[in-house]
Amino acid sequence: MKIAILGAECTGKTTLAQALAAALDGCRGRAVWVPETLRDWCQQNGRTPQAYEQHAIALAQADRVETAALAAWLLVDTTPLMTAVYSDLLFHDLSLYPFALTHHACFELTLLTSPDLPWVPDGLQRDGPQAQRAVDARLRDVLDLHALPYGVVSGQGAARTAAALALIQGHMGTLGPY
Repeated sequence: MKIAILGAECTGKTTLAQALAAALDGCRGRAVWVPETLRDWCQQNGRTPQAYEQHAIALAQADRVETAALAAWLLVDTTPLMTAVYSDLLFHDLSLYPFALTHHACFELTLLTSPDLPWVPDGLQRDGPQAQRAVDARLRDVLDLHALPYGVVSGQGAARTAAALALIQGHMGTLGPY
């Protein structure tokens, strides 16, 4: 099962993806966490990307997903759709949406992390609480506009992980417990 984990900065995507990978590993197979390409890119380059570099980041994130696609549980810490949303908001560039939306069709479930966690500066790509709210609003608009179903994950710590696991279980329906 491919699960996309989307959300604005500092909404716990990475923490949630890692917790879900640990919780689901061994349940019906191996669980793999696919990390966020943008974070790695920023660390490697010592800066945030320019507009012309966004496309390559989106492609690299999609490649990571395809490379890891053999796991029973694939927990993807952002997708090219997040890169498209950031390109839209930061650079007024809508060109990544067609690719990102097409790629997003490979996911069986999308979890949207709620911006209910305290904002904490963390690394180069942190823009602040005002940007967090704008990204969350735009992401929800895009998901709704394109009729991409998603479940919102909120709460803190173990409660946040439990909420995500409940959404996964609900999505699986009659497949039985994970």
